[in-house]
Amino acid sequence: MAEAKNSVNINNQPSWPASQEEGELAIDLYETKDKLVLQAVIGGLKAEDLDISIANDLISIKGERQRDEKDSIEKFYYQECFWGPFSRSIVLPQEVNADKAKASLKNGLLTIVLPKLEKAKKKTLAVEEE
Repeated sequence: MAEAKNSVNINNQPSWPASQEEGELAIDLYETKDKLVLQAVIGGLKAEDLDISIANDLISIKGERQRDEKDSIEKFYYQECFWGPFSRSIVLPQEVNADKAKASLKNGLLTIVLPKLEKAKKKTLAVEEE
């Protein structure tokens, strides 16, 4: 496991740990009558910079936030924003219809709408006599 490096603020106190490892994306997940909705604040990215995959009851979101450095940074006074690769995979509370899922990114808010998979109706099986 890579050793995490802590950045320091102006008073030489540790602030948010800066690490070479992936960051974890914070999410909200809620349910309505017919869908699950996942939301995450993801600033500094374009829609094409995100990789979202859904399989049955598992969703994975990956991306990388890169700092646009026009000038070389000599000294940080605070470094609390996460820069670099991030990901998040969660098991959903139920299976969803991945074919009908939709994702949008507006003003830095990623919203993924996941229609619930309709429960299989009870099927009566006829027994054939041989």
